[in-house]
Amino acid sequence: MKNILLLILGVGAGFVIAHQVSKTPAGKQFFEDVDNRAKEFSGALIDGYKAREAELRNR
Repeated sequence: MKNILLLILGVGAGFVIAHQVSKTPAGKQFFEDVDNRAKEFSGALIDGYKAREAELRNR
């Protein structure tokens, strides 16, 4: 039970800190970079999945 409480407190503190950091110009740039990289990564995963699915369908 104590571990769950600590986890919840840690996540909450992380959100508060991230919100404060995102208010600064450098913080905004950092989170934009993270967002762009996440979108690139998810796009690559989707492309790979579709390519593999097409490969399996053509067998």
